[in-house]
Amino acid sequence: MLSNNPVTIRLACQQDAKDLHTMVLALAESTDEKNKVNSTADDFLRYGFGEQPSFQGLIAEQAGKSVGLSLFFYHFSSWQGKLGVYIQDLYVNPTCRGTGLGRQLIIETVRCAKQRGADHLRLSVDSGNKNAQQFYRHLGMTWREQEQIYQADLQALEHMIRVVD
Repeated sequence: MLSNNPVTIRLACQQDAKDLHTMVLALAESTDEKNKVNSTADDFLRYGFGEQPSFQGLIAEQAGKSVGLSLFFYHFSSWQGKLGVYIQDLYVNPTCRGTGLGRQLIIETVRCAKQRGADHLRLSVDSGNKNAQQFYRHLGMTWREQEQIYQADLQALEHMIRVVD
């Protein structure tokens, strides 16, 4: 990437749905998890830019090309009684890594979140992604050892419903 071209960060819009999906695919590929991505650009369009958006995105652009992404949503902490922001995906094109762009995407996400009243940030990182873990620690983030993320896919959800009924 040409270093004399400035990077700009802006809120994603409907026309960015394909770029959002492309960068999420690139992120998954960089962690050898691309085979787990089932989403489409249409999913990003429907859930991010419909009547009740489920997420927001920040896109970093350089010379008219998308080179970074922060995909985030808001959540309420019932224990803290506060609004927080959760970064679902943070991606920086390999040609821009080491330039501070990842840090800047997080800062801009925090700025957006503070405008909505959020007072904390959460994210998860793949257990094998040591570079990302080191990056987040360097920013002052801490790993919550006492928490584990559990997930249920559609088949598990249907099983839960059958067990309850």
